[in-house]
Amino acid sequence: VESGAVYNATTEPRGKAPRRPCGCSARRLRGWRLPAKALQAVLSLLAVICEEIVEGCMKCEGLYFFEFTSCSAFLLSLLILCVYFTDVYEALGQDKVERV
Repeated sequence: VESGAVYNATTEPRGKAPRRPCGCSARRLRGWRLPAKALQAVLSLLAVICEEIVEGCMKCEGLYFFEFTSCSAFLLSLLILCVYFTDVYEALGQDKVERV
C-alpha cells in the first residue's frame, strides 16, 4: 500500500479562496494611479457636459469630433475602472489586460 493512498479517502480537497463581497477591490490601483484614473473619468465627463451646452455652431464638424472623442474617453475610462475594480482582471489575466 502506498503511503499517499491512505490519506486520499479522508483528506478534504482544498477549497477555493474566500471571495470578497461583490468582487470589488482597489488593490490594483494604488498610489497615484487611482486618483489619476478617477480624474480622467471626471474630466472626460466634464468635456461631454460642456459639449452638450453648446446650442449652435457655424461649422459643427469639429464639435462633432470633440463630442465623439470626449464620449469615447469617458466610456473607456469607466471600462478601465470597472476592469481594475472587479474580478474581471483576474478572469482575463494581467497579460491580456495590459495588452489591451
